[in-house]
Amino acid sequence: MAHLDPEQLGAALSALSPGRLVDLRGTTVTSDLLSRVLDATGRRPGRTRLDRARFTGDVRLSGVTFAGDVSLDGARFDRLASFFGARFEGNVSLAGVRFARELSFHGVTARGHVSLDRAVMSRDALFSQAVFGHGLSCERARFDGYATFDGARLGDGAAFRGARFGRTLSFRKVSGHAGFETAHFAADAYLSATGRLSMARARADGLLDVAVARCGVDLRHVQVTGPTTVRLTDSQADLEGAVLRGPATVMGRGMSMLTSLRQVEATSLELLGLDLSACRFAGLAHPSGVRVKECTFALTPRGVRVSMRWPMLRWFSRRRALADERTVHSRSGTDDPGASPDRLAALYAGLRPADSATSADFAFAAMEMRRQAGHGWWLSVSWLLCGYGMRMGRAAVWIALVMALMAAAVAWSSASHAGHRPGTVGPALHP
Repeated sequence: MAHLDPEQLGAALSALSPGRLVDLRGTTVTSDLLSRVLDATGRRPGRTRLDRARFTGDVRLSGVTFAGDVSLDGARFDRLASFFGARFEGNVSLAGVRFARELSFHGVTARGHVSLDRAVMSRDALFSQAVFGHGLSCERARFDGYATFDGARLGDGAAFRGARFGRTLSFRKVSGHAGFETAHFAADAYLSATGRLSMARARADGLLDVAVARCGVDLRHVQVTGPTTVRLTDSQADLEGAVLRGPATVMGRGMSMLTSLRQVEATSLELLGLDLSACRFAGLAHPSGVRVKECTFALTPRGVRVSMRWPMLRWFSRRRALADERTVHSRSGTDDPGASPDRLAALYAGLRPADSATSADFAFAAMEMRRQAGHGWWLSVSWLLCGYGMRMGRAAVWIALVMALMAAAVAWSSASHAGHRPGTVGPALHP
């Protein structure tokens, strides 16, 4: 159409009607040409093919309804691209599109699937309040400007695998699942969602703020240079292998749990209000940098056990323990070197619980792990006699037992002497 004379263009436009195919593949489209095409279709085109098209002027599609699938693969927008308020009844493909200026998908409704794979957004990109019925895909997309998805509904979920965000990302109050695996956040990132959130092997050069409710968040092997804050509400998080170079805080509300801190590198990590009963700590690089407050841990069983190893008679009192200790006590053992008694002793000694009761239990557990590692016979004697100086009730039992034995020995000795005493002669009988 860009090469037709006015008469030919008028004839071509008159052939268009609402709901019919629009094919402008490889065409240079000006603002005037786009406006005339939309007017000819009653602002309701059907199947629309705009692959490799170039839009030289502002594109404003407010109020336009696309009745069929829309394809814009490889297209280029030289100026503003605004889909504000547009409606897509089918699928939308924007794979490999280059947006030289701002992009607005604010308030867009797409009943099908929307793809922005490998797209390049050179300026700000707005996706707030958008509705994606069958999900959104932005794999290996590049967001060079500010990007916001606040209040978006993702339907079947969103995929940002390998995407790059050059400036601040705002992903707040988003409903649906989202995956940011291997994504790169070059600036601050704020993410909150009500569906599962995955950031496995992602990298954040600035601040990372994550908040989820009633779902799970996967932060395995994530690398964060700036401060990290993770807020959980009735949710669970996995931080295995994470590298947190700045100060980090993980806080929970309701039934929130942390499942793994294995191989985590964090010089300053604060855990607040979390269920850590199933959390694995093996391989934690800096246990002394972990501060624990108002968290719950697993509890060891209590009772008396008889075994063929020394000491043969053992009794156990209930105490707070790390989940990794179960692998030490299990017969099958573990292949994880971080869960060895020596490593667990260092973990127990390094962790800093805020409450005194948990601190005392961890101090006892550190000595227990050293004893199981075979660090001297005197540890077994200390455990047996007084529980490493922290179970003085045992010492009282031993003292009471010794005193009872001594009393029994004295009583037995007295009875023995009385039985061997010479008999006395009775009074003489008178005739």
